[in-house]
Amino acid sequence: MRASDEPTPRHDHVERHATPGPRNSLAHWTAARNPLRVAINYVVVWLVRISPSLRLKRWLLRRIGVTVGEGVSWGLEATPDVFWPDLITVEADAIVGYDATLLCHEFLQDEYRTGEVVVGEQAMIGAGAIVLPGVEIGEGASVAANSLVTRDVPPGTTVAGVPARRMSEESDDEEGISPAT
Repeated sequence: MRASDEPTPRHDHVERHATPGPRNSLAHWTAARNPLRVAINYVVVWLVRISPSLRLKRWLLRRIGVTVGEGVSWGLEATPDVFWPDLITVEADAIVGYDATLLCHEFLQDEYRTGEVVVGEQAMIGAGAIVLPGVEIGEGASVAANSLVTRDVPPGTTVAGVPARRMSEESDDEEGISPAT
């Protein structure tokens, strides 16, 4: 964490790539990634999303380059980045909840950006949450359901909202929510 006690902005962890031609960068995605590789990733991601077997999910995710620790739980409908799955690391015993999305790229008008996403050991990402490129979720941290994570989440911290912000212990206690959940 920085001296101001604010999480690191994700833009400090993303790599910028110039658009290879006129118009928006998505129009030129085939210059950024091999279309066959993306097609294979898409099919594997589809299988990961629908498979009820955590063991099979971990095996499939590793085949497309995701670094997956022991005991990782990947929820139904959860989606890793289809273009750059090799930029995702999910450490041991982490949980990626139902319909969560881990993005490692963003196509913009004049450039596209890529950044690693790291989910620390025993971290939890709630259902429907979206993690943007360049974000690290620390060990034992929790991301509430339907949150948009735009900054690093320090270890042991709980964040919620759009954009996700650190929850105070007082509000956790008032709601009957333990910071560890």
